[in-house]
Amino acid sequence: MLSKILKLQDLIKIVNDLRKSGKKIVFTNGCFDILHVGHVRYLAAARSQGDVLVVGLNSDASVRFIKPENRPIVSQNQRAEVLAGLECVDYITVFNEPDPLKIIKELKPDVLVKGADWIEAEIIGADIVKANGGKVVRVRVVPEISTSRIIQRIAKRYQQEYSE
Repeated sequence: MLSKILKLQDLIKIVNDLRKSGKKIVFTNGCFDILHVGHVRYLAAARSQGDVLVVGLNSDASVRFIKPENRPIVSQNQRAEVLAGLECVDYITVFNEPDPLKIIKELKPDVLVKGADWIEAEIIGADIVKANGGKVVRVRVVPEISTSRIIQRIAKRYQQEYSE
């Protein structure tokens, strides 16, 4: 399971070999802080777009840069291990930058997947993937489900329980 978690340089060679053998490479990215049903459905939908799903996982430092205070809740090593436990995820690489542009440039995926809450013009790397003959797929998100909403529900319940 931990063999799915690779440094970018090691992943590049594997992806190139897989592509040479005719495999369609799919890439997506995210924080995946508290894994929930929306994440699982999203990743399964991403995987259905090709033969190999590579997930770019925001590092703890990257999450702290792009998310609200006190995030991530779960450390990058634990988040990576949980993702590695999913059958639909083939490889994970952790990145420190605020966006996955470097990974997309290096891997040149055949398919780039993001949530439908993103408009295609704002999807990082979409232009690169399309210029290389690939496609961009926007996957429907599960309404009312997000890590932020889960954190809010926990905080509200905690306040209700312990404020008396």
